[in-house]
Amino acid sequence: MTMTAPDTAPNRSGLGPPVVIGLDTSLTGTGIASSNGWCEVIGYKKARTKDPGITQLPHPERLTAMRTLVKDICNAIGNPDLAVIELPAPSRSGGGAHERGWLWWQIYNHLDYREIPIGLMSVNHRMQYATGKGQATKNLIVDSVARRFPDWPTAGDDNAADAVILMAAGRDWLGAPITDMPKTHRAALDKATWPTLPGATS
Repeated sequence: MTMTAPDTAPNRSGLGPPVVIGLDTSLTGTGIASSNGWCEVIGYKKARTKDPGITQLPHPERLTAMRTLVKDICNAIGNPDLAVIELPAPSRSGGGAHERGWLWWQIYNHLDYREIPIGLMSVNHRMQYATGKGQATKNLIVDSVARRFPDWPTAGDDNAADAVILMAAGRDWLGAPITDMPKTHRAALDKATWPTLPGATS
């Protein structure tokens, strides 16, 4: 996937469709998708196959790697009108829960500091928006994105596909959907957490 330049000039003037970024955070593959038509996956990469994963690095090296990861993700986010980020799943199996939580909060902090409105969707609500059901396999999500949002080149990467769904949900919530979605899918919007936008009357 080839990422375009970050969205540094959003349409906050109201002269065009809102720019929305979808974010599915991960140490090894954070999915990022923009309503401007690009998506990217950014994660820690081993220099050599024998190198340990990021959660196995000595603490000083681990912190450096995670700081670099946060910087790369934040640079890619740019300055959109809305960012929709997937909520962390505390029950998720596997190692690195401590590091994943740190990464999530660093990204959230960056968005908050830049005064970028933040939408929050759980894993199940993201799946529902994609498929109409609260449970779905990764392959089903990827297929749904390829079918409904073909202009976003995920190359079959589930992290990128998840980000596209989050982005599309944000655009839908703003009243500028990428494509028409069935009511069963759009019901997920009512379950997500959305920001109060500047100038809103309710």
